[in-house]
This record gives sequence, structure tokens and C-alpha cells, in this order.
Amino acid sequence: MRLLIIFIFLVSNSFANEVTNIKNLVINKELKKYDDLTFLDASNNQLNLSDYEGNLILLNFWATWCSPCKDEMPSLDAIQKNKKLNNLKVFPINVGKDNIKKAKNFYRDLEIKNLQIYFDPPITLAKKFGLRGIPTSIIFNKKGEEFARIIGSTDFADEKFINWLSDYN
Repeated sequence: MRLLIIFIFLVSNSFANEVTNIKNLVINKELKKYDDLTFLDASNNQLNLSDYEGNLILLNFWATWCSPCKDEMPSLDAIQKNKKLNNLKVFPINVGKDNIKKAKNFYRDLEIKNLQIYFDPPITLAKKFGLRGIPTSIIFNKKGEEFARIIGSTDFADEKFINWLSDYN
């Protein structure tokens, strides 16, 4: 029995490493579809994720007080303009209950130029996705189905990540 458990562990780990060795990336075994995924833009207008089907979508959950969020935000900013990912739409969603001024200062301090600011004020998306911490990024295919997550920070400018993601673009 122990040998079987060890074998299964080794096979599943080697398969995961063959699929990708991108930091903190978890690929879903099954696609997940959600209903009514809404959040707010900086002007307090409600957006629905279903309006962006046909695009590859990356939702990134962050807060101004989150040090790993601060570390990864410049690479997230850069990926939005990457020519290999011309069909990618990035939505950085603040879940830290920060006000717009604090969020704008965060962007200014990090020289974020390509991303808009979005909010999940009642934290409904964070609950719906069962987030356990930030940063967390959720990646949706063109049909609006979640197929992967990045749990923790990552380098979005990493060539391995860009090449992997471009296969879905």
C-alpha cells in the first residue's frame, strides 16, 4: 500500500512538472464555469466578466498592503502589452478594501501604465473563488472557463509563462 501511494505521488508530481514548471501555477483538472462574475471599475461602474468572452482573461487579486502583490505588479503591467498575448485582458482586482486614492498611489509608485484599477468591495468574487490569500490570479479561456490559477506571486514576464499562456491566446 505504501509503495502504491509513493508511486502515485511520484507520477502525479512528474506529470505536473512536465506540464509546466512555472512558479505557483496550478492547472485545473476540469474546467470551471461561473455565473455572474461582477466587479467594479475605478468609477464605480459594474462590469461583468461574461462581457469579455472571446478573450483570454487573467483576474489578479491584490491589495496595497500586500508585499508579494507589489513585487509582481510591474510584470503584470508588462504582460498586458505583450505582443504574444494580444488577446489577453488583465483585470487587477483590489480586495484590500483600499480606496481609489490609495490604489492610484500604489500604481503611481510602481509606475503601472497599462492596467486599470478594479475593485471587489463586498469581496464577493474572492468568496466565490474561495481565495485563501493574495496575490492569487485566475486564468479563463476564451469561453469564460477557469482553467488555471496562480496561487501566490509569480513573474508574469517570465518567458516560460508567456509561452505557456500564448498557447491559449
